Amino acid sequence: EKAEAPSSTASCPPNRLMPKDEPMSPRRFGPPQEKAAYKYPGRTNVKMREALRVLDEGVHPLVIRSTQILAVVLLVAAVSIHVPKITLDDMRSLYASLQIDEVYATAYTLVAGFLLTVYFLRKPATVYLLDFAVWKPPTPEEDESLRATTEFFQRTIETCGHFTDESVRFQMKLSGLNQISDKGYFPPGVVHYRKGEKDFDFSMAAARAEFEYVVFKACDDLFDKTGVKPSDIDILVVNCSLFNPTPSLSAIVINHYKMKDSVQAYSLGGMGCSAGIVAVHLARDLLQVYKGKRALVVSTENITQNFYQGNEKSMLIQNTLFRMGGAAVLLSGRGADRRKAKYTLLHTVRTHKGSDEDAFKCVYQEEDAAGHRGVRLQKNVMACAGEAMKTNITYLSPLILPISEQILFVINYVRRKWLGHKHVKGYVPDFTKAVSHFCIHTGGRAVLDAIQANLSLSDYYLEPSRYSLWRWGNVSSASVWYEMDFLEKAGRIRYAQGVGNA
Repeated sequence: EKAEAPSSTASCPPNRLMPKDEPMSPRRFGPPQEKAAYKYPGRTNVKMREALRVLDEGVHPLVIRSTQILAVVLLVAAVSIHVPKITLDDMRSLYASLQIDEVYATAYTLVAGFLLTVYFLRKPATVYLLDFAVWKPPTPEEDESLRATTEFFQRTIETCGHFTDESVRFQMKLSGLNQISDKGYFPPGVVHYRKGEKDFDFSMAAARAEFEYVVFKACDDLFDKTGVKPSDIDILVVNCSLFNPTPSLSAIVINHYKMKDSVQAYSLGGMGCSAGIVAVHLARDLLQVYKGKRALVVSTENITQNFYQGNEKSMLIQNTLFRMGGAAVLLSGRGADRRKAKYTLLHTVRTHKGSDEDAFKCVYQEEDAAGHRGVRLQKNVMACAGEAMKTNITYLSPLILPISEQILFVINYVRRKWLGHKHVKGYVPDFTKAVSHFCIHTGGRAVLDAIQANLSLSDYYLEPSRYSLWRWGNVSSASVWYEMDFLEKAGRIRYAQGVGNA
């Protein structure tokens, strides 16, 4: 989700200003922001109690952690009270009473040294993000020829003969609601369609050509930016959900760049828009096991073979939302790369709801009644996403929230749930005290609205996501990197700031 990223002086599209009397949601963290061309609709339909329910059900790790913090605070308080009362004579008496045996002292020192050595050897290696690159059309001519404009989209679905009038109206209505500009891109197999002149090309060759066109450009830019050679890559992770040919996608990259025989290659498929973060998580685990290595993570999605040609509404959404894009990311477990790394990877949290039947089928690839293959988005997809978010917050909050926010939240929770103080308003932790920037997957306007409400974030923190959705569309697993590109080009990221990708 995350681009022709704007400069710091022009961080939004033209026609930036919106009416000043636009209603603002209560208690938004972050500085106020002028409105952009992409709208920030009112979110009065999102209840505060729903946001609190998500946080309340993830409170138990916070309770445990806060108990530990309280114990440490009490211990420090006790020491600070009693230590000043100890006199020099007390210290001399204590020293005189001790019978120190040199043999035991040496043994204890050796054991302590051994334990410290084991601890540092077993400590997970630090993983650095050297740099990343997102795909952009290499020439102005290609930029213009691949544009997925509203005029092209409407003309295509009206003249191709696959869609009923009702389906055409439905797709055009969704195109307006999605708030995606005419600057996104379709692959050549789709965008070069002309009735009576050139038909769609959904062949395997066209799908491979799209993958190579996007991925090789992103990787070339990354290698140029970092100075790292393809032969220096030790681990390769490629993710693409809906296109998984033989030879594999990772093999295509290895063959093109003539990587070394010892490279460890992985191809992740069928994991949807979350696969970009899953790929980073896998690369991190591998780098912590095989220390001193470098990993290349490639994230993309293939549009060529996934342009739905049927008329079921739940499967037409993909045509209006997804666009072409990709990203390449270079991670390193080498200590020598610390000075030239842009970021340090602190935490990755993964939760899986596949055991739940509703979550399992909320995004489901299948054929419709007429035999047309597509991805069906069920009506409960937002509810399932909310449950996944709740579980993520359960594990992530204790890792990133400052102690002050954890204590305030636990105190508020105890008063409301255990002491029965129903008049006490719920407290939503200020996540901006732990994370300076948010890169939220551009799954759609409704997804961004729901997450913004649940985390009580101001429009400022959602601008990278809303801009990326407006400029690039939903580019699936690569979206967070387009948002990172926006933040860097806009000059927002500063030293020692935290960036959260979701």
